[in-house]
Amino acid sequence: MGTLLAVCVVHQLLPDPGTVGTTAIDKRPVDGPVKVGRFGVYADVQADRKHHGGERQAVYAYAQEDADWWAAELGREIPAGRLFGENLRTRGLDVSNARVGEQWRIGSVLLEATAPRNPCMTFARHMGLENDGWVKRFADAGRLGTYFRVLRPGTLRAGDPIEPVHVPADAPTVREADAGPGRPTD
Repeated sequence: MGTLLAVCVVHQLLPDPGTVGTTAIDKRPVDGPVKVGRFGVYADVQADRKHHGGERQAVYAYAQEDADWWAAELGREIPAGRLFGENLRTRGLDVSNARVGEQWRIGSVLLEATAPRNPCMTFARHMGLENDGWVKRFADAGRLGTYFRVLRPGTLRAGDPIEPVHVPADAPTVREADAGPGRPTD
């Protein structure tokens, strides 16, 4: 069991020199119950649905434990949603090692793990690390977070327990599914 620490939605769209021209990576926690539909958290925006969104990447979760690790590595705080752009900040579950097809119940919502985050240059620019190899560094650390599809829409809120209700033993973790040359799997 884990805990949902924060539910985050877009704070503001920011200009970005990439091909889309804007980014919705700046997300902030919201209070109270939040609806989740098949395309994600209500009041959220995905500026680039080709690479970050749609039904297979409707909700992005990131673990507080991984954010704390990055905070120590980078020497700065990693507040929920603001820098990494996650919709859900969790505690108590190894989000980056969720198995593909693993299902989590949070509030009345049922989510299914589909893929890891693939870091991009928009993310690097947002972090202010576009010239420091951030994309490779983030990927190589294996602390990617996980995208989920919404199997059952509903409502969730910060403080809700996260209950893994189905974990396919024979499926790779999202981290293993992403493993390529130079990518860690342990």
